[in-house]
Amino acid sequence: MSHDPKSDKNAGAAKSSRPPRRAFLSGVAAAAAAGKLLNSKPLFGDTAIPSIRIPKAVTDSLAAPPRRADFSGKGITGAQVFANLCKDEDLAALFCAAGNYYIINEIAQVGIPCYGGRTEGGMCAAADGFTRATGEVAACSGTEGPGFAHMIMNIATAHFAHSPVLVLASNQSIQQEDNWKRIQFMYQQPTTEGLKKFGKRITMPNRVYEYGAYAFRNLKSGVPDVVHLDFPIDVATERFEDPSQLINYYPKEKYRSESRPSPGSKEMQQAIDMISKADRPVFIAGQGIFARQAWEPLLQAAEKHEMIVVGSGPVRGHFPDEHRLSGSFSNNALMSADLVVFVGQYHMPTVGEWTLPPGVKTIRVHPVQEDLGRNWPVDLGIVSDERIFTEALANGLSPKKRANWVDEVAADRRRREQANLELYGQFLKYTRDTNTLHPFVLLKEVHDFLYKGDIDPKQTLTGWGGNMIGFCSMRWLRANRPAQEIPVVYQFGPMGPDLAMLFGAGVAVQRGIGSQAAYKGAPVVVVTGDAGMGFSLLELDTFAKYKVPVICIVYNNDSWGTFPFALSMDTPRAIHMYLFQESIRYDKMAEEIGARGEYVRTPEDLRAALLRSYDAAARQGYSTLINCQGMKEFNVDKLYPPGLSFAPEPGVGAVSH
Repeated sequence: MSHDPKSDKNAGAAKSSRPPRRAFLSGVAAAAAAGKLLNSKPLFGDTAIPSIRIPKAVTDSLAAPPRRADFSGKGITGAQVFANLCKDEDLAALFCAAGNYYIINEIAQVGIPCYGGRTEGGMCAAADGFTRATGEVAACSGTEGPGFAHMIMNIATAHFAHSPVLVLASNQSIQQEDNWKRIQFMYQQPTTEGLKKFGKRITMPNRVYEYGAYAFRNLKSGVPDVVHLDFPIDVATERFEDPSQLINYYPKEKYRSESRPSPGSKEMQQAIDMISKADRPVFIAGQGIFARQAWEPLLQAAEKHEMIVVGSGPVRGHFPDEHRLSGSFSNNALMSADLVVFVGQYHMPTVGEWTLPPGVKTIRVHPVQEDLGRNWPVDLGIVSDERIFTEALANGLSPKKRANWVDEVAADRRRREQANLELYGQFLKYTRDTNTLHPFVLLKEVHDFLYKGDIDPKQTLTGWGGNMIGFCSMRWLRANRPAQEIPVVYQFGPMGPDLAMLFGAGVAVQRGIGSQAAYKGAPVVVVTGDAGMGFSLLELDTFAKYKVPVICIVYNNDSWGTFPFALSMDTPRAIHMYLFQESIRYDKMAEEIGARGEYVRTPEDLRAALLRSYDAAARQGYSTLINCQGMKEFNVDKLYPPGLSFAPEPGVGAVSH
């Protein structure tokens, strides 16, 4: 889609024309309430392009009344039984590519919000992004063999992020086993072995409800993780005329419990005593703090007793980066800790991986007893739900001041911030010399725009992935409220799902679910590399289809981020495998599928493009791809020193645990 860039730039170039901070939100909220864009004037000039439009059938379909099947008349199918169960369990969303028709159609029909995208893999990532942004269970779906196989990388990504994602996939009839009648048939469950908490190929139709209950019991109990069900056609299409034909057909109150483990009084008192006697305690707030919505009692305990808190996990912000007790930027100071308290840390590091002193006294709180002591020796292990523990801690601790410890951590943070600014100055010179954006400079501009301008710094949910651009993102992106930042690469290090994952997160923000409620309707921002565009660029069509505005910032360095390996190994014939065509116009591709496009080479260009893009997203619901031209040589330390690597863990660099 072509547009008039001149009119865009005139509309928002001057800072004085920016709407007030909250106007970004009020405009989008009004648009959402009205079900249409605020401004009827085309953003892309005066000439409409009839080839790109959202079909009326999409709007009509979304407005169709829900309908729940029952046992009357011709009875109810296995797919309808399962859809009713999902509705009763408040399944928050389904993300899919067309396929597994009996299941996805019935889930949509009962009124569960459903989103159809371009690829099964992308929509699996979207389900993961939705759960990371909300903590709620979301489902993804694919068709038989090829569609399901396309989901595998993102199923693994969700597993290593402990996301409560329900993977649903169809299969051909059981009667077609072993006869090669349809080559799409495959055994799915062995493929996800080791990547899920529970899985089942349902072969007996009358057990469809029972195994659906198994699935939700695992999704909503204990440590969250992936669950995988697959449905042969025989199960989905079987009809039942009476509930007695189904095995274990009873409501959720009878097949799962809301009960959570509580710490014993003796262990709780021991923990309080250890923390009270420590001079330099550090609280590692892992994923369980977010999953169990324990951020408020954590904040209360930290402020009452002046503990340093470091956030960790596949989402960030359950302890604010901006808080004076945050240690997420003070890794050198953390080496002085005399007590470490791990709570909700589902992936434990091994000793020496994190910037914590060897042999430091350790408390670990975890809801599963068998995991206590894994990788890291503990002086006190407590089996408890994370929220129950932090509430007991906030109530049990006496007020205490640790001025020296707080000052030490703050001073270390200032040193790190100063070091970042010095690096920025050096990399800015490279940018000026080459007329291309160094990724460190790129992220500094994004940081200033999101957190130091007219936008509420707590407003915008961000996500990031990629290699070199990822090293820079973790240094500059911030999280000051729960689930404000999603490190897509957490633990598994996938390549490419960044944009697709932010679709799910964007849906959560648009709907204002959970911790996103206060910022309902705001745009989301994703920072990714050009390699990622090969995986999920077409999901911009999905953003447009559902009017979920995203600003996708692409660092375009014409290569895979691992390009230096071909140089360091002295293998000149291998270099071509790491390279793309130079100066690919991803922005033009975005325009052709209904988004805005911007192409920038300088910090000033990027600054103006961010303003126009955010304004278009907040006021009119448009998505934008900003194509930031860099160059592969920035990845080579000897040419443009110093090189960058992952930031130290824990803290802003905590992507390996």
